[in-house]
Amino acid sequence: MSRNRTLLLLLCAGPLTGCADYLNRYDTMTLAAGDTQKYNSLLQTVDPLNPASRNTAIEGDGARAAAVAQSYKFPPPPPPPPSITVNVGNTGD
Repeated sequence: MSRNRTLLLLLCAGPLTGCADYLNRYDTMTLAAGDTQKYNSLLQTVDPLNPASRNTAIEGDGARAAAVAQSYKFPPPPPPPPSITVNVGNTGD
């Protein structure tokens, strides 16, 4: 009887051992994820600025930029609608 009880206990406890990982609280989707969260945070904080952002010599024309800003602020009026001409009757042969 002791052997049957042991076998029954193993058969019942065996499938429940796969649930042990679900009882632990992990920050990752899988256990094989590694340190990707730490890697991503370090990747973004070591040098957060783009190297081109240090370039203070911005190429462009100030007068042209001011004209574009003015055209957005005060758009030109729309063109008038085309005039409609209507021919009435026969104009001759």
